[in-house]
Amino acid sequence: MNKFTNRGHAPVVTPAGVADAAADRPQVVGLARPVRVPWPAVVVFVLTACALAWLVAIPLWTNGKGLGDAVMVQVVAAVMMLTPALATIVALIVQRRGSDGTRIAKARYLGIWPLRSAKRVVWMTVGTYFAVMAFVFVTILFAGAVGWADLDLAGLSGFREYLASTGAIDPGKPFAAVPFALIVAIQLASIPFNGLFTALFAFGEEVGWRGWLLTSLRPLGTWPALVITGAVWGVWHSPLILLGYNFGRTDIGGVALMTGGCIAFGILLGWTRLRTGSVWPAVFGHAALNVSTGPLILLTYQAGTVPNASTTSALGFSGWIVTAVIVAALLLTGQFSRQAELAPARPQAVRSGSRQEQLRAD
Repeated sequence: MNKFTNRGHAPVVTPAGVADAAADRPQVVGLARPVRVPWPAVVVFVLTACALAWLVAIPLWTNGKGLGDAVMVQVVAAVMMLTPALATIVALIVQRRGSDGTRIAKARYLGIWPLRSAKRVVWMTVGTYFAVMAFVFVTILFAGAVGWADLDLAGLSGFREYLASTGAIDPGKPFAAVPFALIVAIQLASIPFNGLFTALFAFGEEVGWRGWLLTSLRPLGTWPALVITGAVWGVWHSPLILLGYNFGRTDIGGVALMTGGCIAFGILLGWTRLRTGSVWPAVFGHAALNVSTGPLILLTYQAGTVPNASTTSALGFSGWIVTAVIVAALLLTGQFSRQAELAPARPQAVRSGSRQEQLRAD
């Protein structure tokens, strides 16, 4: 029977009753999985990530233009996406100091490396990437079906209106002689390619959210860990949301909408992390969400209408409902019960002749 003696993690120890002949054989011990939440590190992580997000967003709050400066918005949003990675570094330092000397296999703890099994992780990553794009499209269709959005899927009048407003198809402009169908095809084809670049920044977020935080909260249970991680992710967006980003609301209601959306969508991203033990499906799923939401809404809405993100987008009400259906399907098929080890051991060779020596090594 295994003994759990480490104050923060479960060491892998030799079962009682091993033959005396194996007493001098080196055994593998080390960090297997967190059995207690490292609360000091969690608090430091959340405070650091949120503080850095506000620090990065200061230019938008002080330039007098807010979201009116489109270039600055893009720069701030991109840099903000890197702050959870910086918070992860700080949290790992705190966690290491508070773990009674046990070394953390950081790459494995964060789900970065190794890929086990590589084939499953790669296919899950590719599948998640394109499935999220399909998910975004389905949420838009659902919003249209229930009357929350006015869509024009046949004539794509909203996209035509947008092109006309930018002057891209005016006589003498580069796209003036390009068939509309080809422009639409280019718009659609650009989504997955843009996502590959966006994944670089999505990694900055996901290594924090689904990499470190979800793993550290996993001792609370699957659902508490998923919900808390999603809630922190949503609140972290406050510096932008309170300026009207995403939902056009500058009050706590906007933050509540974002938090609800992040909890819902975060459950799906978190499932990929739990199912594979890897953070990469979540990274590319996050990137797919970011690059597909705007273009797909732009392509589908009806001219003369303004899409309401709180009902139409994947993080809005329609996204919550579609997510609930997907989660129900995953539960019915037992997918949440099939979880990979999030933080396997880093091997350390010790002598197993003395149980006390072995436990001290842990």
